[in-house]
Amino acid sequence: MSLQCGIVGLPNVGKSTLFNCLSNAKAQSANFPFCTIEPNVGVITVPDERLIKLGEICHPERGVIPTTVEIVDIAGLVKGASKGEGLGNKFLANIRETDAIIHVLRCFDDENVVHVDGSVNPVRDKEIIDAELQLKDLETVESRIQKCEKAAKAGGDKFAKLQLEVLVKYREALSQGKNARTVELENKEQEAAAKDLFLLTNKPVMYVCNVDESSAVTGNAYVEQVREAVKDEDAQVLVLAAKIESEIAELESYEERQMFLEEIGLEESGVNRLIKAAYALLKLRTFLTAGSDEVRAWTFREGMKAPQCAGVIHTDFERGFIRAEVIKYEDFVALGGEAQCRAAGKLGIEGKDYLVQDGDIMHFLFNV
Repeated sequence: MSLQCGIVGLPNVGKSTLFNCLSNAKAQSANFPFCTIEPNVGVITVPDERLIKLGEICHPERGVIPTTVEIVDIAGLVKGASKGEGLGNKFLANIRETDAIIHVLRCFDDENVVHVDGSVNPVRDKEIIDAELQLKDLETVESRIQKCEKAAKAGGDKFAKLQLEVLVKYREALSQGKNARTVELENKEQEAAAKDLFLLTNKPVMYVCNVDESSAVTGNAYVEQVREAVKDEDAQVLVLAAKIESEIAELESYEERQMFLEEIGLEESGVNRLIKAAYALLKLRTFLTAGSDEVRAWTFREGMKAPQCAGVIHTDFERGFIRAEVIKYEDFVALGGEAQCRAAGKLGIEGKDYLVQDGDIMHFLFNV
């Protein structure tokens, strides 16, 4: 299941430093704009403490296999990107291909790191990128309105009429400088019509406040400004210090990293928190398989049923689905394994309509 989060932001806010920490890829990180021209894609392991517990219980021969998410480092946007300024068209196309946006904002002072607009102001930076994405979306919406009006009048196309209603709502919001995601749609039909538009400002977003080391735990005044600016958006705000994260990434052992985190007052690295948040932002969940051969995490979309999740492992599993055996993670750990759960009546038999839950330990029966 290949879904991507795109990292965006103005030049020199710490995007590539953060990407390097996430993926151990070596995207060029330099003190000038446009050092990342081609988007860098990293396949990131999703931290999941449940796998460690299951590995201790099952002692799998092939080991423990986590799930992953893709992160794309997109070159820094600048004012005028919607009109092609500074490689804007290419950047906007890269954003369009992603499923969610990680918007990095500079929330630290450092006279040695040049700011493209001359001063540190994360709310202004956010508004610059918002405006560029909104302008591009408005251009898309205006073009689609013309097509839908023709289709609705000429052929009485019901879907075109429905989409036209949605487009008018979006045009009104975008014209007022609001993101498409702020528009409230009335029903599932309108939601379905909206999905076909692929608007940039309709993608789920998380704001990452890149702070200095002294603000890594508590945040700072810049972070509070960002929280206030996005309070009416359906968006997360995450605080981390990319410089610290790069230092943590260089430490070889888990013990060294944990000691470093404890010294600065953090329970978990910002990178781990970011990966988990990005996974959730994409509405991704995890089901598990656990046995003597391997313990493995599998990614599924929230709301998927048992046969669809079986298909994540292999298409034959979905095609010939009979039933699923389900053990809740908490029961598996508390009782010490599958055999004990069977004996205690903690193994459920589920059919085609079962909505798989995050952390379910699954065993699929199929016949093709």
